[in-house]
Amino acid sequence: MDSWYASQRIMGLIDNLGKIYYCPLKVNRLVDDTKGVEKYKRIDELIWNELELEQGKIIKIKKFPKDKKVKLFEVIISTDKTEYIATNDFSENHAEGIKDICSVRWKIEEFHRELKQITGVESCQCRKAIIQKNHIACAILVWNHLKRLSGITAKTVYQLKNQWLSVHLIEQLKYPSIRMKFV
Repeated sequence: MDSWYASQRIMGLIDNLGKIYYCPLKVNRLVDDTKGVEKYKRIDELIWNELELEQGKIIKIKKFPKDKKVKLFEVIISTDKTEYIATNDFSENHAEGIKDICSVRWKIEEFHRELKQITGVESCQCRKAIIQKNHIACAILVWNHLKRLSGITAKTVYQLKNQWLSVHLIEQLKYPSIRMKFV
């Protein structure tokens, strides 16, 4: 999930359902890794040793129930970007595994962005639920087709869409399907 959803309520709900979550926490989130010895501090102020960088560290997030702890991993995405990933999966002991899980999350983000930008999924003006479901299903089918074609042609879905729109526009300029009379 995205950091917007990393609230105590949502993380607690997922935990109560017996499910596992991996979510990035914002750097200004207050946490404690000293078991109450020190005050809460920002995540980006935590001090990490080599073992913790590899296997994560157990922390308590401020305003979470006293017995609720999570495992935190520092994941370096690039030279100027670091994410802090919290999970309730205490068996996870490798930062590399967390990177793999985060890469899946990024693919989901790409899917949502492409679906909205390429297919117009959010511009359905219908009010009936069944028509909205049909619209969403058709948009996903279009995205799926474009994604498959992008793999075959080695072009992005954006290039494919723009290419088709350009061809259509040129065709309409040469041979308009609707003739206009100017008076």
